[in-house]
Amino acid sequence: MDLVVGAESGVEALVAEGDLAHQLGSGDVPVLGTPRVLALMEAACVGVTAGRLPPGSTSVGVRVELSHVAAVGVGAHVTATARLEGVEGRRLRFSVRVSDGVSLLAEGVVERVVVDRERFVAGL
Repeated sequence: MDLVVGAESGVEALVAEGDLAHQLGSGDVPVLGTPRVLALMEAACVGVTAGRLPPGSTSVGVRVELSHVAAVGVGAHVTATARLEGVEGRRLRFSVRVSDGVSLLAEGVVERVVVDRERFVAGL
C-alpha cells in the first residue's frame, strides 16, 4: 500500500432536496441529513486511498464516530475533508470534518479496512 499518514482528500457538494433529513428519513426538518454527512465523509476517505491500494483491493467502512454539530439547508456549499491518521495492518483510521466554509458542521473518526474486492463481493 502506498498510503502516507497525513494524506488528505476532500469532496464538495451543493446541498439539494434529496440530501435533507426529512427526505432521508433521519428527521422531519429540511436540513442536511446526518446520513448524507456520513456519505460525504466516507467519500473523502475513499479519495485518500484512490490509486494507493494494491491492485484488486478496496476499502470498506467498519466503524464511525460522528458529531453533527450545526445545520445547513438547500443551496449550502459543503466540503468534507478526510485525513489519514493511522495505518495498522489493513485497518485505516481517518479524521473527518465537514464545513460550509464558515462553520464546522460535523467531525469524527472513520475506520476502514482494506479487503480483496473479489473475495469480499463473493462472500455476499
